[in-house]
Amino acid sequence: MTSASTAQSANPDPSTTDRGDGAGRGLPAAVRRRLATVDDRIGRGQAWLATAVVVAVAAILRFVGLGFPPGKIFDETYYAKDAYGLIDRGFEWNYKDNGPSYVVHPPLGKWMIGIGEWAFGYQDADSGVSVPGHLITTAPEFGWRFGAAVAGTLSVLLLVRIGRRMFRSTVLGCAAGLLLALDGFHLVLSRTAILDIFLLLFVLAAFGALVLDRDARRRRWARALEGGLDPAQPGRAGRPSSGWRDWPWWRLAAGVLLGCACSVKWSALYFVPAFALLVLLWEVGVRRSSGVRRPWRDAVLDELPWLLAAGVLILVTYVATWSGWLLGQDGYYRLAERYPNNPELSDTPVVGALINLWEYHKASFGFHTQLDDPHKYQSWPWQWLLLGRPVAFHWSGDGACGAPSCASEVLLLGTPLLWWSFLPALAATAWLGLARRDWRAGAILLSVAAGLLPWFWFALDGRTMFSFYAAPAVPFLVLAVVYVLGAIATPAPVTGTATPPDPQQVHDRRLVGGIIAGAYVLLVALCFAYFYPIFVGRVLPYADWSARMWLDGRWI
Repeated sequence: MTSASTAQSANPDPSTTDRGDGAGRGLPAAVRRRLATVDDRIGRGQAWLATAVVVAVAAILRFVGLGFPPGKIFDETYYAKDAYGLIDRGFEWNYKDNGPSYVVHPPLGKWMIGIGEWAFGYQDADSGVSVPGHLITTAPEFGWRFGAAVAGTLSVLLLVRIGRRMFRSTVLGCAAGLLLALDGFHLVLSRTAILDIFLLLFVLAAFGALVLDRDARRRRWARALEGGLDPAQPGRAGRPSSGWRDWPWWRLAAGVLLGCACSVKWSALYFVPAFALLVLLWEVGVRRSSGVRRPWRDAVLDELPWLLAAGVLILVTYVATWSGWLLGQDGYYRLAERYPNNPELSDTPVVGALINLWEYHKASFGFHTQLDDPHKYQSWPWQWLLLGRPVAFHWSGDGACGAPSCASEVLLLGTPLLWWSFLPALAATAWLGLARRDWRAGAILLSVAAGLLPWFWFALDGRTMFSFYAAPAVPFLVLAVVYVLGAIATPAPVTGTATPPDPQQVHDRRLVGGIIAGAYVLLVALCFAYFYPIFVGRVLPYADWSARMWLDGRWI
């Protein structure tokens, strides 16, 4: 990581900030700085080339050997089967018992698994189902894991672009994507047909859409101020134009993406109020920077309708993902007669189907609230970032390894050096965010809180939970690490002093900081390489496998 590449990573010089729209040239420097956004035209070709390299690394790690281990591992035994039912019938179906399956998670993640099964083929020895792929027939494991690998690769791409926009640095954006690509936790989820990688993808995409919305709204205010808008005027006279071209389209897109996230797992709901709060805070900030007299009042009045519209899109998107169940009649609990002791239900079109869907959700919610059976690999939220109890997805003592005893395991374990950096990075992000009054720190911390804190509440009830529940928070934890790396590599600008900083000292600070940040990324890569065999199930001599079981056997 070079000093020149990280020069824009934090608090850019207001005199050199590029906004990309040409607006703000007649504005005071302070206002121009506060409304600044990244200029995507600067270094666009080089940025996309660097992005492509990082994404290629992620794709190779996720797709090579995707069909191994053979057979269904961990909860693939449920989701791969349900996914094929969705592709074949439009709802989950138990082919062994020839009846509808009772499921407690929404269908979108399984639809995405099923797309790979449709394309590359599906096989299930328990039920005797074996169908070729519509595009290419491969090992069936590749088919049901394909969607997860695509989602994992796309999430790396998104994090690179989100990081570049937030930190105004291609190097830091690529560092964020590379760290995510080299995270064993993310890699295992990207190579397994379970739901959590799809939840991560849609939550991250929704956050990215809101960051784009923030930039678009700030450019809108800057253009209006440049055009002579007086923000002190009451009512519409003191606000930018509000034609359909000025609608918050990215915010509405975020509503659709959050609806998709909720359609994978209900835990995405925790991000809805967090992201709504982010939007409101950003809207207050742009009004305050523009000189609006009552920024809080105006922000609430102006933006509440759009937030409600986004909420409607979340609900509509969610219901739409149940279309296969709603439009058919054979789904589990689809017809009123299948609900015992509920004579008030009906099978009338639309209304009756939606009422039955609501009853189905009540039953599923009851299942989740009573989920307290002990499990060998269960863990508590305060253990997750410490890697206190990872989940074994696969274990086998078979295979040739050149030793008397062999071991093959797929362990849902975060790359230790990276994960043990998360807590110090969160503390440093909070400190730097308060000291610099930096919106990026607040956005990262609030998103991490939405992904982790609700589970502490459920832990009080003794609910059975697993470390992969933390999946949606992982990209934001990586952003916290990169935020600190950017602070190390780039000194904060000195303001309010008559004496400018010594250019040589600034250069030296950036050089040393860049070396430290680059060394950290290299160490994470080496740590990942060491643990890679137990991320992908490679057959090892038993002694080599045992050497990777740290923390006094807590990982066994």
